[in-house]
Amino acid sequence: MSQRSYGRRRVLVTGGAGFLGSHLIDRLLARGDEVLCVDNLFTGDKSNLDHLAGNPRFEFMRHDVCFPLFVEVDAIFNLACPASPIHYQHDPVQTTKTSVHGAINMLGLAKRLKVPIFQASTSEVYGDPSIHPQPEAYWGNVNPIGPRSCYDEGKRCAETLFFDYRRQHGINTKVARIFNTYGPRMHASDGRVVSNFIVQALRGEDITIFGDGSQTRSFCYCDDLIEAIIRLMDTGPDVCGPVNIGNPCEFTILELAQKVLEKIGGRSRLVTQPLPQDDPLQRKPDITQARQLLDWEPKVELDEGLDRTIAYFREVVGNDASAMAQEICVV
Repeated sequence: MSQRSYGRRRVLVTGGAGFLGSHLIDRLLARGDEVLCVDNLFTGDKSNLDHLAGNPRFEFMRHDVCFPLFVEVDAIFNLACPASPIHYQHDPVQTTKTSVHGAINMLGLAKRLKVPIFQASTSEVYGDPSIHPQPEAYWGNVNPIGPRSCYDEGKRCAETLFFDYRRQHGINTKVARIFNTYGPRMHASDGRVVSNFIVQALRGEDITIFGDGSQTRSFCYCDDLIEAIIRLMDTGPDVCGPVNIGNPCEFTILELAQKVLEKIGGRSRLVTQPLPQDDPLQRKPDITQARQLLDWEPKVELDEGLDRTIAYFREVVGNDASAMAQEICVV
């Protein structure tokens, strides 16, 4: 990263009020950076940043990255985009705009300022893969016209823009392909499998499994992921990615549901629904490059990560129940 000669780094994090963005901001502030958080709060939640109130090195700006941004910073982390199917399919055209226009605007800012820029890409660029596990050299198997295409193809186009800006304008770009990540501050109703299972079990509802539960995912705890992102951004300009970031330990969806039930208990039953269109049947990262380039691999086991995440959602669900009870009393 570049650094001003007269003081701290000033770092821009777009999508900073989101699940991963807020954890990234915590890490940047902890190491002494100044942080400008930009978020339009479509899926981000300012409560994820409440603990930063009064921090003199933190600033929040409500802004949509689909429009140009004129600020002065030393590095850019571009995390702005709805990331769960429920959210990105709600307004698919806007999702594509956020990925494409957002990338153009942030790359234009990086070009003007001559600063490094990080792009949060996704394992969804691999689609429903025919190669397992997925290495970065795999070009993917993506449906360009399906209900998930706004996200999958939007992120693929963003990667194209990052590499074209790098080749054409010499920008120091970093691209990470993020696999399934979980942890505190996930949105309780974002439809992702970990948060879904935990919230349903805590509320005593049936746990919904799409398909027969044999499809696989690899779950990376948020702290591990943030460590990898920072290490990638701190590499020299010769390292650009894309680099897979995720946990190579693979679990079936049914195994995850059973783990959650064992930890939470209660009377929830497992119920099945049809598999959504284009939902990948397998997902597991090949993290050879992350090990070699970043000296990184995940450390938090699924059991430990689930315990931390369940503790967070116990408080969230408990607060929701208390608020509902108070509302009923008032009425």
